[in-house]
Amino acid sequence: MPALWIAHVTVTDADSYGKYAELAGPAISQHGGKFLARGGRFVQLEGTERPRNVVAQFPTLEAAVDCYNSDEYQAALDHARGASERELMVVEID
Repeated sequence: MPALWIAHVTVTDADSYGKYAELAGPAISQHGGKFLARGGRFVQLEGTERPRNVVAQFPTLEAAVDCYNSDEYQAALDHARGASERELMVVEID
């Protein structure tokens, strides 16, 4: 079953986060992920608002989790740590 990777982000250091984004995109693509939304307009109806929202679709939940745990993505994530506040989840599409 396909799955969505959903991130809600507040960027606190644009330069470092830019490096994360530069490296994360190829890591996500390498694991079969494709972006559906990246930082577009949104309406917050409930919960904590984050100004950047990203949705990527993966072939399976396992592929998304494997991407997150991959050396390539973890290297990218090193640039996001301390440069953002984030929530990230993966959910299957049924």
